[in-house]
Amino acid sequence: MSQDLVRLSISGTVGVITVDNPPVNALSPGVPEGLLNGVQTFNAMDDIKAIVVIGAGGKFIAGADIRFFGKERAKLPMKPQDALEQSKKPVVAAIAGFALGGGYEMALGCHYRIALANARVGLPEVTLGLLPGGGGTQRLPRLVGPALALDLIVSGRHVPAPEALSLGMVHKVFPVGSNLLAEAVHFANSIADVRPIPRIRDMKDKIKAGTPDLFDAKRKEIARRARNQESPYACIEAVEVACKTQIDEGLKWEGDKLRYLENTDESRALRYAFFAEREAQKLPDVPKGTPVKEIANAAVIGCGTMGGGIAMCFADAGIPVRVLESSQEALDRGMAKVRNNYEVSVKRGSLAADEMERRFARIEPVLDYAQIGDRDVVIEAVFENMDVKKEVFKKLDEVMKPGALILSNTSALDIDEIAGVTKRPQDVAGAHFFSPANVMKLLEVVKGKDSSGETVASTMALGKTIGKAPAATGNCDGFLANRSRAPFNSEMVILLEEGATPAQVDKVMVDFGYPMGPFAVGDLAGLDIGYAGRARRAAADPNYRKLPIADKLYEMGHYGQKTGAGWFKYEPGDRTPHRHDVVDQLIKEHMEANNIAPREISDDEILKRLLFSSVNEACKILEEGIAYRASDVDIMWLYGFGFPRYRGGLMFWADLIGGPQEVYNQISNWHQRYGERWAPSQYLRKLAESGTPFKEANGVVS
Repeated sequence: MSQDLVRLSISGTVGVITVDNPPVNALSPGVPEGLLNGVQTFNAMDDIKAIVVIGAGGKFIAGADIRFFGKERAKLPMKPQDALEQSKKPVVAAIAGFALGGGYEMALGCHYRIALANARVGLPEVTLGLLPGGGGTQRLPRLVGPALALDLIVSGRHVPAPEALSLGMVHKVFPVGSNLLAEAVHFANSIADVRPIPRIRDMKDKIKAGTPDLFDAKRKEIARRARNQESPYACIEAVEVACKTQIDEGLKWEGDKLRYLENTDESRALRYAFFAEREAQKLPDVPKGTPVKEIANAAVIGCGTMGGGIAMCFADAGIPVRVLESSQEALDRGMAKVRNNYEVSVKRGSLAADEMERRFARIEPVLDYAQIGDRDVVIEAVFENMDVKKEVFKKLDEVMKPGALILSNTSALDIDEIAGVTKRPQDVAGAHFFSPANVMKLLEVVKGKDSSGETVASTMALGKTIGKAPAATGNCDGFLANRSRAPFNSEMVILLEEGATPAQVDKVMVDFGYPMGPFAVGDLAGLDIGYAGRARRAAADPNYRKLPIADKLYEMGHYGQKTGAGWFKYEPGDRTPHRHDVVDQLIKEHMEANNIAPREISDDEILKRLLFSSVNEACKILEEGIAYRASDVDIMWLYGFGFPRYRGGLMFWADLIGGPQEVYNQISNWHQRYGERWAPSQYLRKLAESGTPFKEANGVVS
C-alpha cells in the first residue's frame, strides 16, 4: 500500500521521494510508512548524496487525514519527520500548493525547505481543537523564535510562500510555473556536501527569548476569543515547553497532549464542523456531473445595505458587477456606503489602499435594466416585500439573457411565488445572504419547485467562488435558517414576560460562546425588521404567538442603535448597551396586566429554552423534507447566526448534552407547562425512541 502512495526515484545522485495520494496527498495510512521507507532506502545507498521530498499533482502534503483523528493509528518504529531530521544525507522539502499541519511538520523535519511562490504553509491544527502533534510546536519555535511561533500556531493562519521566506520558514521561493522537481534536485545538489547538516533540533539560540512574560501576554491577548476552549491555551503551553525542555522531552509532551485533545468535545465539534461544511456541498437530488454555469460577470438590484454588501462580495472575488438603483440619489448614497466600508478596512490595515481601488472599480453603478441584460447572474436585493420583488422579477424576465441565473436575496418569502411571474422559473432560486453580506460567510441557497438542478448547483458553486459557505434548502416561510431560528427569537422575548431581563439573556448566550447576545444583535439589525416579519406571520396565522413587549417597543419608535434605544439604550457615538428604563417599564406593565408573578429564571433554563425550541423546529423542517440533513442546520447556525464553532452547531451541541432523548423529555415537560408552541416534533420523538443522534438525522428536499 505504501509503495502505491509513495514512489521512489533517482535523479543523478539525488533520491526523490514522491507522495502520490490524491486528491491532496494527505498523510493517510500508508503515506507515513512510505516516507519512512524512502528515507531508510536512500540512506542505505552509497551513491545517493541528498534527498528530495515532493508531492505529485502539483501539491506537497496538505496535512494529516482528519478522518483518523481520535482513532487508533498504526505504530511506526519512528515518526517519518524524525527520520527525515536524523537522515545522514541532507533532505530538501519541495513545497507546492498547501503544506499545512502535518504537511508542514514533515517539511520542518527536512533540513531545507523550498517552495513555489503560490504555496502556503502553516500549522492550523488549533482550528480543529488540536495542537500540532508532529513536532510543530517544538521545531517551529527553534526555527523562527517563540513569539512568531506563538502567533502562527495559536492563530492557525496560512502563510503565503513569499512571507514564509521573509520569516525564515522556507529557504528559497521560485516563481509560479517553475519546474519544482528540477529546481529541488538542483538545490539538493548544491547543498549535498554542506556540513554540518542544519537540523532544527540543534537550533537553540532563538528559544532563549521564550520568557514567562511572553506567554502570559499571549494568554491575556486571546482570553476573549478563546473563552471556553482548551486548544489555544494548549498551543501556548506547548511552545512554552519547547523553550524550557530538551526537544525529545518536548516532543513526548506534545504527543501526549495531542492524544488528549483529540478526544475532547471541543475537537470533536470542530472536526464535525469541518466535515459538515464539505457535506453541505452534496446535493442528493442533483445528479452528479450536472453542468455548472460559468460566472464571468454579475448584477445586483438594489444598492442598499444588502445590495452594496453583495456587490462587494463579487468585487472582492475579482468579478465585475453592475449595481442597479431606481434613482441617482439612491445609487450615490449606496456607492458612498460601499466605499466607506472599504475605507474602514484600509484604516484597520486589513486591505491595502491600491487593492481597495481595484475592488471598488469593479463595481459599476447603473440606472437602467437594459444595462444588466448581458450579465451571467443577477441577484435581487430590494425591500423584503412580495409585491416589490415580483415587479423586479417581471423586469428581469424581460431583459436578462437566456440561461442567466436569476436569484433573490429574500430571507423568508416564497421563491415559487416570485419565480411564478417569470417565463423561466427553472433559472430562479434563492440566494439568501446574511447581514453584513460582505462579512457573513453563509449563503443559503433556496431551491424552488421549478429550480433546475443546474441552477441550484451553479448557485452553490457561485457561493464558493465568492468566498461563502453555501448550504441548500427547500422552500418554506423563512427557509431553513430563519425558520429554525424563529422560535429562539420568540422565546427570548417570552422569557422577559416571566422575569428575565435582556441583559441576563445576553450574558447567558455570550458566556455560551456567542460574540454578541441576541438582544444586542436585535438592536444592531433594527427592531423594525423583526416587527415586519412578525406582522406578516400574524396575518397568515391566527394562532401566531404574538410578542406584545417587542411590538410596543417598536410602536414607541425604539428601533435599536439607529434610534439610540431599543432593548438597550445607547449614548451618541457609542455602541455600548445600557439598561433601558422603558423596557423595564414595559415588562412590569405586561406582568401586572397578565397577573404574572416574577420568578428567578436560571441561566440553564434560558439557554435550553432558546436552543431547544430551535432544535425542535429544525426537526420539523427535516420531517417535512425541507432540509437535506441535520448537519446543514449546523452550517447555517455556525455561519449565519454566530453559533460558537467549537460547539459544532445547534444539532451537534444537542447531541453532546444528551441527544434526542434529553431534548424530547425536556420539550415534553414544557409542552405541558406552556402549551402548543412547545409541541414536540414527531420526528424528534422518533429519533428519541430509536436512539438515533441528531447528527445522523436526514431529510429529503422535495
